[in-house]
Amino acid sequence: MAAPATAMTTGKDASAPPETEGLPSLVGRLGDDVMQLFDTKLSLLKVEIKEEVNAYARGGVAIATGGIIAAVGFALLNVAVAFGVSTLFAAANLSQSTKYALGFVITGLFYLMIGGLMVLVTKSRLAKQDLIPNRTVQELRKDKQWLKNEL
Repeated sequence: MAAPATAMTTGKDASAPPETEGLPSLVGRLGDDVMQLFDTKLSLLKVEIKEEVNAYARGGVAIATGGIIAAVGFALLNVAVAFGVSTLFAAANLSQSTKYALGFVITGLFYLMIGGLMVLVTKSRLAKQDLIPNRTVQELRKDKQWLKNEL
């Protein structure tokens, strides 16, 4: 019997809702919660970006390593081709070093011609390329016209 008497003496009912907060404190709490949410999302974004950058860096190192190995292989193949071309001069009355030199010169000239041809073809293709993004310019013109009509 003593317990109900103490509840009545305090004047508070246990099932009554808590005091209502004022509007400024609610807005302040909402702002704090939004900032906390933004900070959490930003932290997650930073972690994801760092993981992606690390993955791309590892991939870039692997690609560079593969490119170096391929370049060494290509160089060795070119040396073999040059020695192969030098064997074409076996019947010629030349010294062995001259035969090797002719093989390397002919191989080098062949690659110079192929490379030069590729540069010229690519240059002509790029000269014909229009650098202005026509669709974007057209959309911007439409937007400009729409703004003129609305204002």
